[in-house]
Amino acid sequence: MEDIKITNTPYDDVFRTLVNDCSSLIIPMINELFGEHYSGQEKITFSPNEHFLNQQDGNEVERITDTSFKINGKKTRKYHLECQSSTDNSMLIRFFEYDTQIALDEGKIRGNILTVTLPHSAVLFLRHRTSTPDALRTRIATPGGSVEYDIQVMKAQEYTLEEIFEKNLLLLLPFYIFCHEAHFEEYENDGTKLKILQDEYEKIKEKLEELLKEGAISEYTRCTIIDMSNKVLEHIAVKYQSVREGVKTIMGGRILEHEAKTIKNEGIKEGVKEGIKEGIEGTVSILKDLGVPPQTILIKIQEQYHLSPEASKKYL
Repeated sequence: MEDIKITNTPYDDVFRTLVNDCSSLIIPMINELFGEHYSGQEKITFSPNEHFLNQQDGNEVERITDTSFKINGKKTRKYHLECQSSTDNSMLIRFFEYDTQIALDEGKIRGNILTVTLPHSAVLFLRHRTSTPDALRTRIATPGGSVEYDIQVMKAQEYTLEEIFEKNLLLLLPFYIFCHEAHFEEYENDGTKLKILQDEYEKIKEKLEELLKEGAISEYTRCTIIDMSNKVLEHIAVKYQSVREGVKTIMGGRILEHEAKTIKNEGIKEGVKEGIKEGIEGTVSILKDLGVPPQTILIKIQEQYHLSPEASKKYL
């Protein structure tokens, strides 16, 4: 199969920032996508986003998922979410690559049986067509029979502002501007229509203030949603100055780095380090169960996780 070229967009970066910096926004989205009933108090444990896939020519290629994590509720479940600005033919292939690698990272060998658990997967489409399905399906034909599973689909443009706040899908707010993308030309040339758009963003700002006062979100989350909304706006409306300036007048300019954000970022870095450590330990465990020699294991984890020879030895 021909190698797939992956190009990250600013929208991918916004999505990753939201789910990593404001993880409380994930739970309502999971409830909506999978019909779960998480309370929001569950612990979320993120997994490393970098995966190295073996190619037919023996080389490895790096893939970066938007986000993969576990939710520890009554049962611990793994999830994998991707954000796409629009559909493309390589989506199912990439999901299969990511899902199987996520499963292998925590595979268990007992005797002569390897058990792998695929994550619950979903994609957020920021744009969609009438032909865009409500779910994507992967069918695996094995010597023991066929297995099928669905990748759930969320279409951002289908949610009204009222539904977003009613269902607490605040993660969609920075992408709400996609609902208006088809009308940018009108807003640019008609101040009355632009005012209608500004009124909607005035409602967004007011609702976020209400949630802050109620203690439903933190000041950090409110600021991040506004900051990420501006980032999406800068890219999607790059050709429409009146639209950009009109919305930013309501939402405010870029939020500057501050002490609370710096502290939080330091905490996130520590969490990522811990997730990488767990991934390395899992890889070493699987290779040992397979009878791979220690020296080969050292070389493998040095290459896969970019470790120095000294750093890799502590995992054996």
